[in-house]
Amino acid sequence: MASMRDIKRRRESITSTSQITKAMKLVSTVKLQKAKGRAEESKPYFEKMYDTVSSMLAKSGNVQNAFLGTGKTDGPKKTGIIVITSNRGLAGGYNSNIVKMVVNAGFDPENTVIYPVGRKGLEALRRLGYHLSGDFNEVMNKPLFGDAVSIGKTVTGDLESGKIDEIYLAYTVFKNTMTQIPTLLKILPFTEEDLDNNSGMGDLSSEEKPEKKDDAPKAAEAIMNYEPEEEETLSYIIPMYMNSLIFGALVEASASENGARMQAMDNATSNAEEMIDTLGLQYNRARQAAITQELTEIVAGAAAIE
Repeated sequence: MASMRDIKRRRESITSTSQITKAMKLVSTVKLQKAKGRAEESKPYFEKMYDTVSSMLAKSGNVQNAFLGTGKTDGPKKTGIIVITSNRGLAGGYNSNIVKMVVNAGFDPENTVIYPVGRKGLEALRRLGYHLSGDFNEVMNKPLFGDAVSIGKTVTGDLESGKIDEIYLAYTVFKNTMTQIPTLLKILPFTEEDLDNNSGMGDLSSEEKPEKKDDAPKAAEAIMNYEPEEEETLSYIIPMYMNSLIFGALVEASASENGARMQAMDNATSNAEEMIDTLGLQYNRARQAAITQELTEIVAGAAAIE
């Protein structure tokens, strides 16, 4: 059995840790309320933006535009992924879930360019051998639309120059305080198949998505007419679409991070309180054993004198 001194020191240490985790939980709770409000207010707009523009792009396959892509025939496709994580840890599996999703998505690290938003994702993917481009870590401190514009310019510039051939967005959808869903969304270029796979911006889990019926009638497809010219119209719409999706993902990720950290700190505080109770029992037992031993020695000494 550990000595009373050791138990007391460990109990004081855990008590100090419990105070820290409790304070972090309170801070995350306050931040979550603000981030949650922003996410809920902006989500309908960004979902409709995604559904509308992606549908338009998917039906514009015959249009020649640098953003739409024509498909590489002389080598492997280069994939660009905007990966949104946090700058700090202590958020449970929030960061590791995003990294695992990107790694398990089947992309070749040699032909993948990561645009990291958040220090934790940057460090993890760098260790795994992925090529990183840009540094947007400061964005996660307080996401603004201007930050999304900066990221969008970098990524669309690489797409236009041919450095990458397709763009994905890896972020976490905020569903509620207990649930955050890692989501990998293809945002450029588009086909009808991509629309079927990404419908709803990842806001529904696989269990919640309605099943498609083979005999269901197909909706009438509108013919895309561009006014003014196709190139001019798409050059205006697509960057706005990109920036809107990136900002929506930043807001969702911010709410998800604070929700995950609040839950992790709540669990850590509960575990600390349980350990403190257990150590309290151990301390009392050790104290009783010490008192019993002292009494035994006193009685034995008195008996020896007699």
